[in-house]
Amino acid sequence: MAKSASKLLVLLIILAFSASIFTTGILASNSEDTAATSIERAENALVSAYQAVLEAERVGMDVAALLTRLNEAGESLIKAQVAFTLRDFDEAIRSADLCYEVGEDVKSQAEELLLVAYSSSVMGNWLTVTGSLASVIVIVFGSFWGWHVFKRRYIRRVLKKKPEVAKDESR
Repeated sequence: MAKSASKLLVLLIILAFSASIFTTGILASNSEDTAATSIERAENALVSAYQAVLEAERVGMDVAALLTRLNEAGESLIKAQVAFTLRDFDEAIRSADLCYEVGEDVKSQAEELLLVAYSSSVMGNWLTVTGSLASVIVIVFGSFWGWHVFKRRYIRRVLKKKPEVAKDESR
């Protein structure tokens, strides 16, 4: 019985060491997949942030600070890709997550700038329409008032004149 117990103990020790070898490979594969997913997510966030910044710049907003932050996010993405290539998956995940966070923050700030631009545009359009309508109303009423004043003066002048009879017309 002692022999079988020692054989069982040796077998368990061998299984424990071999299990750690297999689980390390599985964990490394899992870390690689996680790093690849994190990098892909960071790339998507960076692209959408860049598009939002371009749209904010197109409507005339100052995006210099956002472009600086986009550069920082791009550097983090490059670090993540280099770390992934070097099989340093923890650093790749950390850098990709940093890129994702900065990208999402830049995107939200760019969208806020777009909202500010659109609201000021709507306000400007509203003021233009209101000013134009008020101008049209002033011109129409001013024209009626001017016509009324001109008509009264004309009638008064006509009524003040005395009719003259031409001598040659009576014949």
